[in-house]
Amino acid sequence: MFITFEGPEGCGKSTQSKKLKNHLEARGHKVLLTIEPGGTQVGKQIREVLLDPTSVLDDASEVYLFAADRSEHVSKIIRPALDQGKIVLCDRYVDSTLAYQIGGRQLPEDLVRYLCMVSSKGLVPDLTILLDVPPEIGLKRALKDGEADRFEKEKQLFHERVRAKYLQLANDDPERIKIIDSSQRTIDDIQEEIRKIVEGKLNEKQ
Repeated sequence: MFITFEGPEGCGKSTQSKKLKNHLEARGHKVLLTIEPGGTQVGKQIREVLLDPTSVLDDASEVYLFAADRSEHVSKIIRPALDQGKIVLCDRYVDSTLAYQIGGRQLPEDLVRYLCMVSSKGLVPDLTILLDVPPEIGLKRALKDGEADRFEKEKQLFHERVRAKYLQLANDDPERIKIIDSSQRTIDDIQEEIRKIVEGKLNEKQ
């Protein structure tokens, strides 16, 4: 089973995906937790370029780097783990590219979707958890731990477009993408809701 975690900056993806991994392993499942960009050795180098606030990238070059990272990631990490019967949890995947590059960067939708299709090799998540948070709350959380990366440095309007695209994607695919409000609730409360959604999906797959 392939589960992705999505959301704007500061939504809590990393925290919630780690907590879910621990929960599923305690239930006897074999679980791999990975991340985009940066899930492979080459991906780590791509991640540094993409997030470095000193990097000056053309918008098209940026989306090509995300596609290269994903192609490596699916081939070398995600597909093999799924073939071994593991539950794969991924912190960001295709929906991030759609939200940030179409919504945020306003690149042509057909270009970005084509690159996502090719780089993912058609692999679609069984379930996507979208942790929704307004930019003014999420950015404050994201920036409290240190220097802003390239995306965190973007203007609020950029982040508002990203969030709007995420919500549109969820509205278009409600069976796969489940929205959870992460703006005011406790970490444990959010995790409890995530576990209920995941357990329901696991029961469907059995």
